[in-house]
Amino acid sequence: MPSAAPTAAELLPLLRGVSRSFYLSVRVLPGPLRHPIGLAYLLARATDTVADAPGLPAAARLELLDALDAAIQAAAMPLSLAQRLAQAGEGLPDACEAALLRALPGCFAALAGLSAGDRAATQAVLREIASGQRLDLQRFPGTGAPRALADEAEAVDYMQRVAGCVGGFWTAMCAAHLPGFAELPEAQMRALGESLGRGLQRINILRDAGADLAAGRCYFPASRLQALGLTAATLAARPGALRPLWDDWIAQAAVAMDDGMRYALGLRSRRLRVACALPALVGLRTLALLRAAGPAQALAQRVKMPRAELRALLAGIALTLAGRGHLERTWHRLRDNGAP
Repeated sequence: MPSAAPTAAELLPLLRGVSRSFYLSVRVLPGPLRHPIGLAYLLARATDTVADAPGLPAAARLELLDALDAAIQAAAMPLSLAQRLAQAGEGLPDACEAALLRALPGCFAALAGLSAGDRAATQAVLREIASGQRLDLQRFPGTGAPRALADEAEAVDYMQRVAGCVGGFWTAMCAAHLPGFAELPEAQMRALGESLGRGLQRINILRDAGADLAAGRCYFPASRLQALGLTAATLAARPGALRPLWDDWIAQAAVAMDDGMRYALGLRSRRLRVACALPALVGLRTLALLRAAGPAQALAQRVKMPRAELRALLAGIALTLAGRGHLERTWHRLRDNGAP
């Protein structure tokens, strides 16, 4: 099995296969950030793939996730674990995710080859992400009626563990590699970045609500559902009743996207500004589509920003060289009208 550490350029095709949207951001990052941030995402996607692997009972997925997390913290993958993960990949419906699990020995070689500071930061954020994935497997065994999170605090804690922490990691990596990277204080940038991460995860929850319910998971708080006369088990039959919570979550996510744009506009590097503005702008457009679809339609069919709109958004950013004026105008147009 190959053990040579892949370069940033060699990791990009793998990243594109498992996440086209994140690939777009990583591709334009300044050189010193591209490799460690891209690698961290690939390893996070690997733990997520293990946690969601179909065909494996929750207990087996939890055991495999724990083994992978321990290997990441040691920056060394035992051959037996590599073989188990490659075997687990054989049962995956997504060929790119299967390829990622097969490529993990090379990713681990890249992890071991990072500087001590980059490796420690990567291990710390992956530990927090894995803790959220672990809670998922413990809360949602995948058998019986769908279960919901208890309350809003539990939902926000989950969003922070699996996505909000990425904003903090991103900020720390920028500070380490690009001194003076922002016009705002680092602590403020961290807070804005974490808010963006949580907001993007809230959008993911809204987009994936139908598939999650089918898998026995409901990230909408039981306390909020109860106030609407709903439970996780009855939501699929009465999705229209979810509308007040749906609209409230869209509003909360929109505030987080605003924080993301403030983060992007506070950056000095144009390349870094593009990488951070893009997910916030796509998030705002997705929220408009989710609002228009409503819970009944969105639970039946996953909402997604059309690819033609994404290309037009990218072209506008490129033509203006990520100028602050263009980004601000695009932000307010999406925020106020929902139009691309």
